[in-house]
Amino acid sequence: MPAVARAAAVVPPVEPAGIRPGEAPAPRPTGPDDDAAAGGLRGARSELRRQVRERRRLRMGILALVSLVLLGAVPLYFGMRTLSRDPVFDTLDALDVPSWAATKTVDNVSGSRWCLQDCRLRERAVESEQGWKQTVTVYEAALAKDGWRRWKVDRCPEEKVEGSYTCWRRDELTLDLWVRDPACTPPPVDGEPAPSAPPAPAAATCTGSLVSVKVRNAIDDERTGPTPTTDPSLTGEDPYPTLTDDPLGEPTPSPS
Repeated sequence: MPAVARAAAVVPPVEPAGIRPGEAPAPRPTGPDDDAAAGGLRGARSELRRQVRERRRLRMGILALVSLVLLGAVPLYFGMRTLSRDPVFDTLDALDVPSWAATKTVDNVSGSRWCLQDCRLRERAVESEQGWKQTVTVYEAALAKDGWRRWKVDRCPEEKVEGSYTCWRRDELTLDLWVRDPACTPPPVDGEPAPSAPPAPAAATCTGSLVSVKVRNAIDDERTGPTPTTDPSLTGEDPYPTLTDDPLGEPTPSPS
C-alpha cells in the first residue's frame, strides 16, 4: 500500500470547529426576518384551509338545494297537473275509438270539483270524419268496453233531437252522448236574414258528424233522484181549509 494511502487511513476525520465529538450541532440563530417568514407561511396555510372549507360547504349547500328542488318539483308538477287537468278527460282520452272518430277535440269545464257551489260539468265536442251512425257505433262500443253502462232514464234527452242521444253511468258519474250530423249552414246573425243553402260543391264537403259528451257527478244529476209526484195516496189530504177571498171572513153579527 502506498504511503499516502496509509496516512489517509490513519488520520481521523476532522470535526467542525466549535463542535465536540458526540454533541449535536447547535441550532442556527434566527432573526426577526425568519420569524416573520414563518408566521406568514402559517397564515397562508390557515387561509388556504379556510377557503377549502368554505368551498366544501358551498358545494354541499348547492347539492342540497338542487336535491330539494328536484324532490319538490316532481310532486309539484304532478300536483299542478292534477289540479289543472280533470281526470275525467283522461278517461275520455283513453276511449278505444279510431282516429277518424276524433279528428278535432275541444274541452270545456265549469263548476267546482268538490261541489262547493256548483258541481263540475265536463263538456267535450268532437268532430268525426264518418257519418253519425258509424260514429255512434264505435263510441258506444268504446264506452261499454271502458266500464260504462247504458242508463235508461227519463229526460234523456230533455227534448227530442236529431241523431242519437244516449245516457250512461259509471261509478259516481253520468254521461250524455249525442251524435248527429254537422250543422253545415251557419246560424243566422241578429238583424240579418238567414243565409241560403250552400252551393253543391260546398255541400259536398260538409260531411262527417259531431259528437257531444257531457259528464256530471251523479249526485248533481237531477235524473238520479226520485221524481216528484202529486199522488194523493202519498201526500194525503190537505190539512188546511180553503181560504175565501175575504181575508176577514164572514162579518160577525152585532148583538141586538
